[in-house]
Amino acid sequence: MIPDHINPLQWHQSLGIARQSCARVFRDGGTPAEALKAFGLSPADRADNDWSRAVETIAEYLCQQPLRRAA
Repeated sequence: MIPDHINPLQWHQSLGIARQSCARVFRDGGTPAEALKAFGLSPADRADNDWSRAVETIAEYLCQQPLRRAA
């Protein structure tokens, strides 16, 4: 689901980056909490922290970053 306050194109691209990053952590035997830590996010203190929640959290974090513009 695309949040209302985020540009759909930006959300789609951020979701792709988040999935790719989480897949890399998963292949290396990591956990969703480690994937969140790779982006400087603190894992939630909830037991239902799974890969889908980690991907969405990382995508939201990437959408919060200011867009860089060329000079």
